[in-house]
Amino acid sequence: MTKPESREGQPVPKVTFKYRQNGQWKQTDTDKLFKGRTVAVFSLPGAFTPTCSSTHLPRFNELAPTFKANGVDEVICIAVNDPFVMEEWAKNQEAHNVFVLPDGNGAFTGGMGMLVDMSDENFGKRSWRYSMLVKDGVIDKMFIEPDKPGDPFEVSDADTLLKYVNKDAKAPDQVALLTREGCEFCAKAKQQLKDAGVEFADVNLPHTIRTRALGAIAKARTVPQLFVNGELVGGSDAVEKWVKQRKAA
Repeated sequence: MTKPESREGQPVPKVTFKYRQNGQWKQTDTDKLFKGRTVAVFSLPGAFTPTCSSTHLPRFNELAPTFKANGVDEVICIAVNDPFVMEEWAKNQEAHNVFVLPDGNGAFTGGMGMLVDMSDENFGKRSWRYSMLVKDGVIDKMFIEPDKPGDPFEVSDADTLLKYVNKDAKAPDQVALLTREGCEFCAKAKQQLKDAGVEFADVNLPHTIRTRALGAIAKARTVPQLFVNGELVGGSDAVEKWVKQRKAA
């Protein structure tokens, strides 16, 4: 395969999309999606594939509110898959912040010059992996993955596109709280985080692994344990202190 060329400065191709939402057929087109709007788009080889499911879509979904806070009207994921597959993938990924849009016939992808033959992997024709910022229907910037063996994922990620939108944009903190069922201190910590408007992953540790997991991950014996951006903050008192500092900032 040869890396497709950038289409910066050119209009997006005029295409009608048919998709499914809540089990119903819907229709839209590129004018509705892009005219008079600023839109972040990322395209990938296929739903339910490893990099697409583990990294590409989840991070765009996580950063979609930050994109919108920085002037982007919508975040759209496009793949050459049929509407049923894309609907189920969006549900599976809980991608509520991204419009997961099927380009089943490859009309949009072909018009972008991004349709490539992946027959060696038994995929048929699929999209090259890329991201772009579209302003009023015109492609402002593209990040196209290099022509390398395998499935390169180096430049089309959400963070790279967000930094192009606003180099000073701050991604949300990645927050996780280790907890257990029936723990009043855990319930208090979760409520404190919710009251502060902090989105967090509640990692409920089952009894059978809790002691080993706490020791290995947090070097602790009790829950809750709060982690922010990969760093251990600590237990109940530390959670309360961190929340107060965040509110004061």
